[in-house]
Parts: sequence; structure tokens; C-alpha cells
Amino acid sequence: MPFVTRDGVRLYWRADGHPDRPALLLLHGVGTDHAVWDGVVRALSGRFRLLRMDARGHGASDVPPGDYTIAELAADAVAVLDAAGAAKAVVAGLSMGGMTVMQMAIATPERLTGIAICNSTAEVVPQFWLDRAASVRANGMASMTDAIMTRWFPASVLAAKPAYLSTARATSEAQEPQGYIGCCMAIAGLAVKDGLPAITLPTLVVVGSLDQATPPATGGEPIAAAIPGAQLVSLPTGHISPLERPDALAAALADFFAAGSDDALEAGRLAIFERGIGNRRAVLGDAWVDKALAKQGGFAWEFQQFITRFAWSEVWGRPGLDHRTRRIIVLSITIALGRWEEFRLHTRSALEQKGLTEEEVREVLIQSAIYAGVPAANTAFHMVEEMLAEMHKA
Repeated sequence: MPFVTRDGVRLYWRADGHPDRPALLLLHGVGTDHAVWDGVVRALSGRFRLLRMDARGHGASDVPPGDYTIAELAADAVAVLDAAGAAKAVVAGLSMGGMTVMQMAIATPERLTGIAICNSTAEVVPQFWLDRAASVRANGMASMTDAIMTRWFPASVLAAKPAYLSTARATSEAQEPQGYIGCCMAIAGLAVKDGLPAITLPTLVVVGSLDQATPPATGGEPIAAAIPGAQLVSLPTGHISPLERPDALAAALADFFAAGSDDALEAGRLAIFERGIGNRRAVLGDAWVDKALAKQGGFAWEFQQFITRFAWSEVWGRPGLDHRTRRIIVLSITIALGRWEEFRLHTRSALEQKGLTEEEVREVLIQSAIYAGVPAANTAFHMVEEMLAEMHKA
């Protein structure tokens, strides 16, 4: 494991992607660790040399006693850049990481080529963080888990219980109390607001439209307004956008920081691919898409990229028809052509994702009997009955 020591504190960091690409350092928020960015690594590692680290008090880094400061966290991040041999880098930070990024842009702008501030704020209510630190000091991290999850994730995500939710909860519960307390004190002492107008670096500000911890109106929007030329991007997420929408966040980072570079064409292709992945997940579900992406580097990987860019981004992303209408078209065509593997995939995903009701699927099959033939519709009815039996059994 690579470590760097600064002022007696040993900090864990790691690198992914091509070593000859521009450096992009990703900073996490309080109560998480470098793994919160796992979802963007595949998408961005072709464009950047990705650097990630565990902030002091978190993950594999040391947990020094006492209160921390945002200035210390920023100096730690610069030490990681030094250890990685990155004279300059784009730095992106989530929540507390975004606060650290702002501090770096104010104190050490010569080390940065651009910044991304994600789901963060430049102004906090200190007492909230002082109270949170006191609660953890008295009762431990487990006492805060439910409150943290509710603050991080929208109610719809909590109800759906995606796999990453369990990971986030486990990471929070495993957090060293002293590390969490130290960073709570750092956040309580945040003082970057007055320095924002002096930032001249290319700046991307990402907000989550459902973010309860740092709502756009009091979090990212004032930051974007204060930093000259900053670009604001809104994603349909709560507070932890790298977990909820890694594809969309990676596309936003690639789109913004590729502008004017020699890699703009590659980054543009990447952005199209990531938008396609988002549509593909919405239509087919995460499990199917994750299975397809797991074949990266295999014989069919270039084909997967091709259909994701052209079918899922260019066609499924067109504004003329909604996804429900496109599902009906796909079912009709696959019945008519006897493309039963695709018919089975799209029918099951339509039912599981609530994209079509059973009644709507039945009507598509009945109408297909008139225009594509009774034998084709008969085969389709048998397949759907088998699917429904499997789904109801599960």
C-alpha cells in the first residue's frame, strides 16, 4: 500500500489509470473513505491518472488525536500530490472533500489545473457539527448511523435498499470515532467563503437536486455564483452522488475537464458512453448492466461500447419519445422479427422496472398477433407467462 507521512500522520493513497494521463485527485466526505469513488474509476481511468486518498482519521490513514482543520486536510492532499509525483492536478471533492478543494484553490492554486466541488457548501452552522461531535464522543458512531443515512440519501433510495446503501452504512459504522470527531471540528471551523471570488481556476460545481445535507440553494449554487466562471451541474441525487449516479458524475467531470485538451475527442466519446449507461440502467436495471460491464476487456467489450453509445445514448436518449413508448416499440419489433432473446430481456426489464404493466404487455402481444402473426404472438405469450411465474415465485 502507498502511504505518505505529513507532520507525523500517515496517509493512505492509491493510483488508478494510465500514469501518463493528467492527474485527477478525488477527495471523499466525512464518514466515508476513498472507496466512495469506486463507481467512477472505470469511466475516468482512461482519461485521467486517478489519485484517491483516505483523509486523516478515515480508512487506512492514521487517526491523530485532537481537532482537525480544513487547512490540515488541504495540506494532506498536497502531500499526496507530492508523493504521486503530480506537480499539478485537477482536484474533485465530495462534501468535506469539496471544502478541502476550496481551501486548496485559495491556498495553493499553483498546484491545481481545475477543481470540482461536489455536494458541498462554503458556509456551515458550526453548532450542528459541534453537537454531532459531542454525540459521537458520548455515544459512539453506531448512535449516529440512522441519522447519517437519512441525511445522505433520499427516502426513495432508503426504501429501495440498493447494494451501495449497505456499503455506506457499514463504512459509517466502522468509522473511528476520533477521526469523525476531528473532521466534524474541521467542518465547524470552515472559513472559505470570503476567498471564493479570488479563485480563477476552471471550476465545476455539482449539486444533487435531492440533497438534504447540502441543498443546492444553500450549498452549491452560492459557490457557483461566487467563483468567477464556475459551471453548475445538477444531478438527480441526494448527498452521495458518486454512489447514486457514478455514471452521470463521471460524464460531468469528463465533459468539463476535457474542454480544449488533446483528449477532447476521447472524452467526448466517454461522455456519450456514460449517458448511454445511464439510459441502459434506467431501462434494463442495474443488475443486467453490471453484468455487461463486468466483461470489460473481453471479446465483446468493443461491441458493448458501440451499442451503449449508439443505441442507448443516441437513440434511447433522443427527446421525441419517452422510455415507455420506446419499450412498446422494441417489444413489437422483436416479436415481428422473432428476436426472442431481446424480447425476453426487454419484457422482463419492463415489468421489473415498472416501465410497463402486465396489461400493457398483453395488449402489445394481442396487437402483434394481427400485424406479425398469431404464431409469433403465441410464442410471446408463452414466454411472458413463464417470466411472470418466475417473478411471482421470487
